[in-house]
Amino acid sequence: MTVGPVGHYQHVPAAITRHPVRRSASFGAALLALALVASACSGEPPSQVRSLADRFAEALSTQNVAAAAEITSDPAAATTALDGIYAGLGGVGDVTATPRFTVSRTDEDQQTFTLSASWSFTPADADPPESEASSSAAAPATTTTTAAPTATERVWTYTTEGSVADRGAGLQVTWNPGTVVAGLTPDTTVRYTTLAADRVPRVLDASGAPLMSQQVVTLVNLDASANAGAVAALVSPFAPTVTAESLGDSLATAGGSPVTAVTLREEDIAPIESLLAAIPGVTLSKQTRLLTENRALASPALNDVAAVWQEQQDATAGWAVQLVGPDGAPTQRLTGEDATTGDDIRVSLDTLQQLKAENALTALPNAAAIVALRPSTGDVVAVAQNAAADAQGPLALTGLYPPGSTFKTVTTSAALQAGEVTPDTVVPCPGSANIEGRTIPNDDNFDLGSVPLTTAFARSCNTTMGQLAVGLPDTALRDAAAQFGLGVDYVTPGLTTVTGSVPPATTPAERVESAIGQGAVTASPFGMALVAASIADGSTPSPVMIVGRPGVADSTPQSAPAQVTEEIRAMMRETVQSGTASELRDLDGLLGKTGTAEVAGGPAHGWFVGIRGDLAFAVFVAGGDSSAPALAAAGRYLR
Repeated sequence: MTVGPVGHYQHVPAAITRHPVRRSASFGAALLALALVASACSGEPPSQVRSLADRFAEALSTQNVAAAAEITSDPAAATTALDGIYAGLGGVGDVTATPRFTVSRTDEDQQTFTLSASWSFTPADADPPESEASSSAAAPATTTTTAAPTATERVWTYTTEGSVADRGAGLQVTWNPGTVVAGLTPDTTVRYTTLAADRVPRVLDASGAPLMSQQVVTLVNLDASANAGAVAALVSPFAPTVTAESLGDSLATAGGSPVTAVTLREEDIAPIESLLAAIPGVTLSKQTRLLTENRALASPALNDVAAVWQEQQDATAGWAVQLVGPDGAPTQRLTGEDATTGDDIRVSLDTLQQLKAENALTALPNAAAIVALRPSTGDVVAVAQNAAADAQGPLALTGLYPPGSTFKTVTTSAALQAGEVTPDTVVPCPGSANIEGRTIPNDDNFDLGSVPLTTAFARSCNTTMGQLAVGLPDTALRDAAAQFGLGVDYVTPGLTTVTGSVPPATTPAERVESAIGQGAVTASPFGMALVAASIADGSTPSPVMIVGRPGVADSTPQSAPAQVTEEIRAMMRETVQSGTASELRDLDGLLGKTGTAEVAGGPAHGWFVGIRGDLAFAVFVAGGDSSAPALAAAGRYLR
C-alpha cells in the first residue's frame, strides 16, 4: 500500500507515476504472413529450407520461445537470447509489443533465408494493430495483409539473414542472435525505452504561476523483517497517520509481501534518508511524480488535471530501440524518434481561492466540500475537501446528496415561470401542513402565518414550497433544474463531474418531496455551485478546468427567463439580509440560500449556496445536522 501523497498525502495520484517498470510483452494474436518468392507459382511442395524457415518465423511471431529454440543449433543459447529479446522489447510501462516475421526469400543452394521483421509498439490506451486475413479460407499465406499503424503505434522494420545446416539430426537453423534482431550479438541484448524531452511541462494556475511540477520522491518500502516502530518514528513527522500499528496491519494484510510505508518529497527524506536505509528490511526507491508546488494545496480536481498532463507526456515522448552491452549501458540506437516538448497546461484554479476554501474546511470533523465557479466564464476557481471527505473520494465533484432547501431556488423558479405566484404574492407559511397525505414541517415548526413569497423563501418555509409544487406539471421541477445546469452532464477536459438528478415527479406527493430538495432529488456540491452560477449569470456557463477547453453538455436547455432569475437573485439577497443566512449580512453583495437535508438513519446534511460578484459557490457539510456549519464555513471562506 501507499500511505497517501507527499506532504498532503491523500491527493497524490498514483496514476501519474513516472518511473521505470517492466512492460509485459504481449504477442498473443499476431498473425503470420509467409511469402516465398522463389516458388510462388510452381505449385511444388515447400523445400526443407523453406519449411524450417517458416516454422522459425512462426515461432518468433507468436513468442513461442521453446518452439523457436528447439529447431536451432544451440537451443540453450537461443532460449536465453530470445527471452531477453522479448523482455527487452517489452520496454517500460504499459506497451504491447507485437512482432511479425515473414520469410521473404530463400536460397536453396546456399541454404539461407531472409526474414522481414516488423515490431509494433502500441501504448495500452490505444488499440493494438490487427491483421486482416484474406476472405478466402483456402487463400495462400502470401495474401495476408496488416492494418496501417495507428497514430500512437511505433513501428520498427528490418531484414536479417539466416542459414540452416544438417548436423546429423536433420536441418537446423544456425543460431545467431542477429538473425532475430539486426545488429544483435552474443554479447549484447536489446531494449525498447521511452525518451523524455529536455524540459518537462508544468501545470500553471489561473494567474500563470506554477501549480504543479514533476518532482523526485522517495518510496519507503519495508518487508516483514523491518522494525515498524523504528520506521514510524522517523516518518511520522511528515506523515502523522503512519504508526507502528498501521504498518503492522499493512504488512499483515500483504501476507508477507513488502509494503510502501510512505512517499516523501526530497526535502522530507533528506534528513532521515541514511537512518531509514540503515534499518534492515527497509528499501528506498526514487521516482518522479507530478506534485503541487505548495504542499498545503490539495484538490480532487488535480487528479484529472494530472491525467491530462500525463496524456500529453505520453503523446510527446520519444522512443528508441537500443543495443545494450553487458554493463547495461546502451551501445547503439537501432531506431526511434526524439521526444518533443509539450506546452505548459494552464488551469482555471485560483491558488488563493483554493487555499482559502481548504482552510475554511479544515476544522470541520465531518466530510465537507466547497466548489466555487466564475459565472461569467464557467472557470472552476476552487474545489476543496477536508480530510474526512478525502477518505470518501471526490465527493465535491461526484458525490450525490439531497440538496434540501437550496433546491428551493429551482422550485421557486418553476412556480414563477408557471405564473402561480410573483415575489409579492402573499402565501401561507404554517408551522406544518398536511399536503397530499405527507406532513411537512418547517424547521422547529416555525409559523409565519401569511407572508410575501420573498419572505417565505428567505425564511425557508417548507410548507409554502410544498404547496406551490403540488399544482405544477410532472416535469416542471426537472425542467427548471436543467435551466440551471442541474441534471445536465458535462464532458470537461481535466474535470470529472456529476451534477445531480431531478426525475419527473408524477404524483402530488412526489412533487412535495422534490420541492424541498428531498425524495428522489440529488445534487453534488459541483452541481449546486453550477446552479448558483446559472442564477448569477442568467444562463448556465460551460465549466472550464483546462483554460481554452470548456466542457460540453449532453443537452442544452433554454435558460430561465431573465426576469425570473433576477427575482430569484433578489430573494437570495433577502435571505442574507433578513433570512436564514443573516449571520453573513456583513459581507457586501452576498446572495445566498441555506439548506438542510434529512437523511435516513443519521443527522441531516447542511448546505449553503452563494453568489458574490463574479463568484458562485456551494458549501456542503455531511451530517452537519443543520445549515449552520456550512454557513460558518462560507463565512471563513469569504472573509
